[in-house]
Amino acid sequence: MEKFGKSQSIKRVEDVRFLTGHGRYVDDIAPENALRAFVFRAPVAHATITGLDVSDARAAEGVQTVLTVDDLEAAGMTINMFGATIKNRDGSQGAAPKRPLLAKGKLRFVGEPVAFIVADTLDQARDAAELIMLDYDDLPAKMDIAAGGPAVHDDVPDNRGFDWGIGDEAATEAAFAKAARTVSLEVGDNRIIVNSLEPRGCFAEWDGDRLHVSLGGQGVWGQKDALAKAFGLEPDLVRVTTPDVGGGFGMKGFPYPEYALAAEAARVTGRPVRWMSERTEAMLSDNAGRDLTSTAEFAFDETNRITAYRVHSRCNLGAYNSHFGQFIQSQLFSRVLMGVYDVQNTWLRVEGIYTNTTYVDAYRGAGRPEAIYVLERLMDRAARELGVDPVELRRRNFIKADQFPYETTVGETYDVGDFDRLLTRAISEADLEGFAARKKADKDQGLMRGVGLCYYIESILGDPSEGAKVAFNEDGTVTIYVGTQSTGQGHETVYANFLADQTGIPAELITVVQGDSDLIAEGGGTGGSRSVTVQNNVTLAAVAEMTEKFIAFLADEMGVPAAEITFDDERFRADGSNLSPTMLDVAEMARAQGRDDLLVHEARATLDARSFPNGCHVSEVIVDPETGVVTVDRYTVVDDFGNLINPMLAEGQVHGGVAQGIGQALTEHVVFDEDGQLLTASFMDYALPRADDIPTISFTSEPVPSTANIMGMKGCGEAGTVGALAAVANAVQDALWERGVRQADMPFTPHKVWELLNGEVLAAE
Repeated sequence: MEKFGKSQSIKRVEDVRFLTGHGRYVDDIAPENALRAFVFRAPVAHATITGLDVSDARAAEGVQTVLTVDDLEAAGMTINMFGATIKNRDGSQGAAPKRPLLAKGKLRFVGEPVAFIVADTLDQARDAAELIMLDYDDLPAKMDIAAGGPAVHDDVPDNRGFDWGIGDEAATEAAFAKAARTVSLEVGDNRIIVNSLEPRGCFAEWDGDRLHVSLGGQGVWGQKDALAKAFGLEPDLVRVTTPDVGGGFGMKGFPYPEYALAAEAARVTGRPVRWMSERTEAMLSDNAGRDLTSTAEFAFDETNRITAYRVHSRCNLGAYNSHFGQFIQSQLFSRVLMGVYDVQNTWLRVEGIYTNTTYVDAYRGAGRPEAIYVLERLMDRAARELGVDPVELRRRNFIKADQFPYETTVGETYDVGDFDRLLTRAISEADLEGFAARKKADKDQGLMRGVGLCYYIESILGDPSEGAKVAFNEDGTVTIYVGTQSTGQGHETVYANFLADQTGIPAELITVVQGDSDLIAEGGGTGGSRSVTVQNNVTLAAVAEMTEKFIAFLADEMGVPAAEITFDDERFRADGSNLSPTMLDVAEMARAQGRDDLLVHEARATLDARSFPNGCHVSEVIVDPETGVVTVDRYTVVDDFGNLINPMLAEGQVHGGVAQGIGQALTEHVVFDEDGQLLTASFMDYALPRADDIPTISFTSEPVPSTANIMGMKGCGEAGTVGALAAVANAVQDALWERGVRQADMPFTPHKVWELLNGEVLAAE
């Protein structure tokens, strides 16, 4: 472990900048002379456009341009945005309805962009929007996730975007036919709105025929490709930059209409154009997350071993295919379909349905939290119906430590794991032996206490390749250019310290540069918990290249053969030489001799396999039956992230992920009315978790080093959320069970819980 990271809990160097108000976000760095943009959005969820008159808006004071879809097409732009499609069960491709940058012909969700107004000031642009005349004929809104209903797209029968499957359906059916017992459960997974601290924003400017767009995102290369396609430009004529970013969570990973619209407005006006989302606007237009319902079933033999598992999910795509919307609840869900359990007969069927709502895409975990939630809710239900301890049911069905590497039914190969060890540690850390006493004490106070457990695993996603460039500067500092993008995770600290550990260069002399498509040829951005493993892997490759070249150079300087020179992570040494230079010393020597080729080192590397973070979450909740209020009282996490580079930052990632999981489980609830109007479009109605909703979270690292990368690491960015949903939900179900409540779905708001507890009274009345 010494070679690949000192495992120190070093405080984040970027925090001083952020906490003292010196962060530089996209709205801070827009050119002072930039025009301001405002988006005129669809006021109804479903309608045929019969007229759009923007002439009064164009004539309004301060207005420089108003763009409609007709203007974009007249300018020769490619107006339809990319949306990946998945193959159906019959081999055909999933539906691919057009998704225009601005509404064309129909309005398909409240908040869909219709016109882009650009003026000298934001108030002028807002005022001009009031002058736009939009005429339309209302259509019935499609709001449920059953096939059929009002057609969102005329070329998509039954509103079914895809009908996908994976596994062996026949073998699974046969196993169910022979089962001693079967258990089934229907589980809802509520839609959430991401609500990153910093909403989306951008500015765009042209230098001759070259476009520059700066935006808050999770990687610049996908955005660059989308802009090049929209304008028919060669890639080298597009530059995308990303400054500091205040949270992404998957939602900021993809192109959005506003970025291309700002670029076109800047081209038309000849001036920079900036746009920044407001909070309600973000709630209406950002990619939503989750929103699916699954029916899951286990088949058991006489010894309570699971012999088969099948799931049928129906997921909400929203009005269009988002960038990877079709893949989230199908392929990405399937990555961890059977979790940590040794079952070889599985079948997953997923139907994606279009509705007149905002499109749905990745949110922290992207399919894996949804899959683990279904699986672990069913595990708890099975334990109750079989009359066995939920801990022991899991132990009985775990993949055993001697079964690795283990190939799952969906083609994943788990390289290592010791699930029983982590479960045992979690039970100890959570003091489950003391639960009965805590429950009795609460009961004496008229309260109900429940305990819930979730054992999760996740599959690290995204491009396994990444690039890095290390440059030695004239002032004695070093710059490392990276292809990933921090949105608050602490990359500046982690990457600088990792490079320092491998080279002996003081971390305070290392600057991390990210988010500029001109400075690095390509990169995978951040998402799928990929960053730390892929970026540090390529950093090792860059260090190896540096070391090799420096040793060759030092052979003459040190007067010994290159084969006799070694590097010990701090200095180059050789018997017979009194020189022991550092990396910085060698760079200075090379500079003095005009060897500029030794001052910049670039590498690209690919991981051969993915890693699989896993762990156990244990939650205890208290339910007040008088009010329905659920309080998470205790929360324990034992995680296997492999070797940790910075344990404190890993723990912080877990805390953030658990907080988002608790938020979805208890408070966050997207509500549309029957006409598609979003009723939870502000923080008055959409309840993010507050500080007093989050308990002290116990975090313990119990590493089983990965063999998928030389550092033995496993990603940790999404793990907290993957485990939290089922842990909290199972705890609430446990508390409610003895009161006869058999079906409890998130979010467990006071109103919903009170109604569940008083259902018989309400029915009698």
